[in-house]
Amino acid sequence: SADDLVFGQGSTVGTNVAFAIDENQVTSFSHAAVGSTQTASISGNTTLDFQTYQNFVLTFTANVTFDNPSTEAVGQSGFIIIIHNGAGRTLALGTDYETAGGAGLTLSSAASAVDVVPYVVKADASIQLGAAQLAFA
Repeated sequence: SADDLVFGQGSTVGTNVAFAIDENQVTSFSHAAVGSTQTASISGNTTLDFQTYQNFVLTFTANVTFDNPSTEAVGQSGFIIIIHNGAGRTLALGTDYETAGGAGLTLSSAASAVDVVPYVVKADASIQLGAAQLAFA
């Protein structure tokens, strides 16, 4: 209709809806929506690209510092998976990354450990990190 925007699969209008935006600006999907994920090996100073990626699967090959990004969008959320390829990898955070009580993040210390960190962008230059879920097997 004039108030709805519908994208479908196939040639018959109104059938096999892939996604739709209705007159109330409610968006619906017929299948899962999957955010773009960066998979990379990193070390040293790293700036996450929030404009290109929503999620990150990062293998730490040495200690890492997340430098402040300039591409985050308010309301964006996702996860950061950290895979340790050696023991004792650490993560330092730029000032835009905020943690509960300003305590920073404590990661697993064992080689091959996998940690998961959720995040949400509260405001420009304010990326709030949730508690790290440690040592997935």
